[in-house]
Amino acid sequence: MHKHKTLPVQDDKETLPPNREVNPRNWRLLARELAQSPNRPPSSPLPPPHQSRSKTHVVILLSTAGSVCFLIVAFLIYWYSNRAKKVVVMPLTGLSTRGSKPPGRRLLVFKRSELEAACEDFCNIVGSFSNFTLYKGTLSSGVEVAVTSTLIASTKDWLARDETQFRKKVSVLSNFNHNNFMNLLGHCNENEPFTRMLVFEYSPNGTLFEHLHIKEVEQLNWSVRLRIAAGVAYCLEQMMQLNCPILRNLNSSSIYLTEDYAAKVSDLEFWNKQPDADEASEGSNESIIVYKFGIVLLEIISGRLPYSEDDGLLVLWASSYLNGSRSIKDMVDETLNSVPEEDIIGLTEIIRSCIIDDPEKQATMTEVASQMRLITAIPPEAACPKLSPLWWAELQIVS
Repeated sequence: MHKHKTLPVQDDKETLPPNREVNPRNWRLLARELAQSPNRPPSSPLPPPHQSRSKTHVVILLSTAGSVCFLIVAFLIYWYSNRAKKVVVMPLTGLSTRGSKPPGRRLLVFKRSELEAACEDFCNIVGSFSNFTLYKGTLSSGVEVAVTSTLIASTKDWLARDETQFRKKVSVLSNFNHNNFMNLLGHCNENEPFTRMLVFEYSPNGTLFEHLHIKEVEQLNWSVRLRIAAGVAYCLEQMMQLNCPILRNLNSSSIYLTEDYAAKVSDLEFWNKQPDADEASEGSNESIIVYKFGIVLLEIISGRLPYSEDDGLLVLWASSYLNGSRSIKDMVDETLNSVPEEDIIGLTEIIRSCIIDDPEKQATMTEVASQMRLITAIPPEAACPKLSPLWWAELQIVS
């Protein structure tokens, strides 16, 4: 009787080919051989080839998408940080918002190096005045600006009073904004080297004075002169309504012209001068501005200087026309053609109400602006520059 031999239980090691050691380097080959072995435990199935490939594709796609997202975020961070270094937008502190004044606008804070590059190493001078120099500049964004710089070149010569007046001027200008005003865009305050600068909108067509009194400059026709006068009146009206302590020195030299010959009233002085005794005796700031607007209207109509050695003060020369002793037609600039008589009659009435000696009978700026609108038939929106200023778009992007 044969005895059944009990076969020893084979373990997984016996399924390995002879003389094969379990070496970590051969783990891929080992896994393939175990997969083909009939004794492979059913508890550890290998995924089908197509499922493995699908998972691999998903991993690759996710990795690629993550890399792309990382590159985009890194680029945006780099672009924004470099742009922020170029121009910094900061709110100007300490602004007065009492009464009807609007809150202070956000002004650009410029670096001296940026303005130096914009103004061609400060060689592009367009005007020299008693206490500042006026430059034309072009920012790296392509926006043209007017830059005023104090003539004081050292910290020791810049008194505490000067700094106080400078800061007050910036605060006042930041509280006023009008399409017919040369608005302040920003400022530059640095001590090494000493720098105090104001940055304004730029008006490329010079001043009203140049177009009225310099023969080599393009002469203005009547419709353009009316639009300029209306724009100035509307700007001054808002200025007086807000009681802004701006512009004691209104004249044809302080009225700049845009590309489409709209008026831009300017106040480029570094600080607002206190009125002298003679001006103080004349009356309030509005009374002074209304009077000077009447003189500007006389210049626009006659084409004559505010003062000349031959005729003296323009207002005295025009008195015989304004009081009816001489025909007002003879007061009109000879270079003008086809000036409607009703326009001259209406404007001379405004001039009389502006330069009258009695402050109680003198017109207010609101009354003057209302009469200008009736006579010229030019509403405020038509007196504004036709094109939106490029600096405003830049300011909105940066802020």
